[in-house]
This record gives sequence, structure tokens and C-alpha cells, in this order.
Amino acid sequence: MSARAPAIILGGTGYVAGELLRLVLGHPRLALDAIASDSQPGEPVAKAFPHLAAACDGLQYVSLDQAIERAAMHPRAAVLAAAPHGVSHRLLDGLLTRAAAAGARPAVVDISADFRYADLDEYARVYKHAHGAPARAREFTCAVPEHLDRSPTPHVAHPGCFCTATLLASVPLLALDLVEPQVYVSAITGSTGAGRSPIAGTHHPQRHSDLYSYNALTHRHAAEITALARAASGKDGYFAFVPHSGPFARGIHATVQARLKKPLDTAAAIAALRGFYANRRFVRVLDEAPRMKDVVASNYAHLSAVADGRTVVVMSVIDNLVKGAAGGALQWMNRLLGFDETDGLVAPAPGWT
Repeated sequence: MSARAPAIILGGTGYVAGELLRLVLGHPRLALDAIASDSQPGEPVAKAFPHLAAACDGLQYVSLDQAIERAAMHPRAAVLAAAPHGVSHRLLDGLLTRAAAAGARPAVVDISADFRYADLDEYARVYKHAHGAPARAREFTCAVPEHLDRSPTPHVAHPGCFCTATLLASVPLLALDLVEPQVYVSAITGSTGAGRSPIAGTHHPQRHSDLYSYNALTHRHAAEITALARAASGKDGYFAFVPHSGPFARGIHATVQARLKKPLDTAAAIAALRGFYANRRFVRVLDEAPRMKDVVASNYAHLSAVADGRTVVVMSVIDNLVKGAAGGALQWMNRLLGFDETDGLVAPAPGWT
């Protein structure tokens, strides 16, 4: 494909949608065709994202129905879905049905949890409701881009941000058979991970200068991590996952620990990670502990490791809104459309955020 592909963003007022918009507007191979919001059709997009006003002056939201019609108008559109969990499956089923009737073949990347599970019974157990489009689920594959070279299905579901950070750190340990299959994860996320609607966990006076865990060992992402780690590594693992709320807006720091199967020192652990992620443009393995400020607002992940012969610890940092959501989704979309996977994503972190 030499011409720019039309891009349609669904669920257009949240933080992830804002990052999708920012990245699409700067993408060399995509042209924004529509951004949809059922709550604000006809409203200026800059009203929701004033920091993007210079790039989207005059742009207005369309309704979801209008976005579905527009997707059916193009032979090959890029559909990036940032709709909520429990909404996305029916929305995308309707869009793909309408597109097929018109002879169109949109490429879809969904950022919700609705198409992340191959086992729909597991999805229902975790999310407490039946899947709304079970026949459509087989058309989606879920994986971190660095763990699967090519999707075997026409559409992709991007893993969650906690999952992305944890899987980048843990999958090499399991795939290389370096550790026992009990993995312990402590991960801290910024307030943007809770979404745009104000709640107690994201209210600034509550979160500022504080740090606390929540849903320890019961968080819904644990099941997702377990399933995706198995698919990527071929090994069954038990993940003891403890998430934390951090006093910052964006970024995730995950610390992954496991018992080594045979003695390994720090240099060998770092070398193993480097070998596993060789030629993976967006994953960098460092000799020193990674810092979130070095990746925030970028699509890069920084990893490092420490080992003492009995235990290995891998530290992983990503931006939750980019590598953990919009950027990772765009990385997959580049692949689905036959572009270079780095298109529109190579900008470094701004630093000092």
C-alpha cells in the first residue's frame, strides 16, 4: 500500500483515544478519517483534547453509527477501537458485519479486553458477563507485538498495560526455561490507567504523595497475563500479581521475581534478555535499573535484570498509554496493513515529564 490508509478511532474521548489521535495525526502512512464518540457527536475534538488543538483544528466527533458507515465506505480502513470493556465486542461485530456487506475489509485493533481471551468461558468468569460476539472472537489474536511476529487472524486485540509490562519481563524467563513456573509480580501504574472519569483512586488529593496496592492476588489482569504468557512461552506459569497505584499520571514500573532453575548471575540474565529481544526495535535491555521518565510518552520499553544464583529479578518500564495501549495497538496496525511496524512510533521519550 503506497497511499495513506484511512484511520477511524472509536471511543474517542478517553486518554487512550487521545493518544491514538496524537499518534495517527503524526503517522506517515495513515490519514485520520473519523474519530467517534456517541456522547459528543458534532462537538469539537479540541474541546476534549486541547493539547492537540493545533493539529485537529476544525475536527469534530462523529457518532458511532457514522463511523461504522465510514468504515464500510473504504476498501481497507484502519479501525482502532478504544471503546470500554463490554461495549467493544458488539460495536466491532456490527462494524465488521456492515463492512463485509459492503465488500470492505477493515483491519481492526481492539484495545479493550473484549477480544483478548481465546477461552470465552474464562472471559465470562473474569468479566462477569457472557461475550457479546462469540463467533467474532476467533477473528482476533491477542499478543504483545514482540512475542508474535505475525497475527494468524485478520484482527488483533492488544494486551492491557499491566499485562504488557509484565509479559515483556516474564516471557523470556519462561520461554528460555530459566525459572520455576511461579512468578511474583509487583507493578505500579499511573493514574491515567484508571481512565478519564474521576474516581477515588485517581482524585489528585487522594493519590498525590501516596502509594498503595489494590486487588492483590485477585486483579482481573492476572488471568490475562497467565493465558498470554502460556501462548508466548509454551509454559504454564502461576503469576502472583500485586498492582499498585502510584502518585504520577502515566507510566508503569513492574518488578518480576522468580526462582532460577540453575545458577545464573546478573550478566548472564541481562545477556539472556538481550538475546531474546534482539532486533526488537522498541525493547531495550539496560545494564542499570530502568527509569520510567526515560520511556513515558514513547512506545519504548526498558528492561534490566539482577540475579544472585538463586533468584532473578527483571524490572520493566513502559508508558501505559502508548506502549501499553495506543502505541502497541498502532504497532500491530502497521503490521496488519503491511507497513513497517515502527512507522509513526519512533519518537523518543520527551524526558523530564
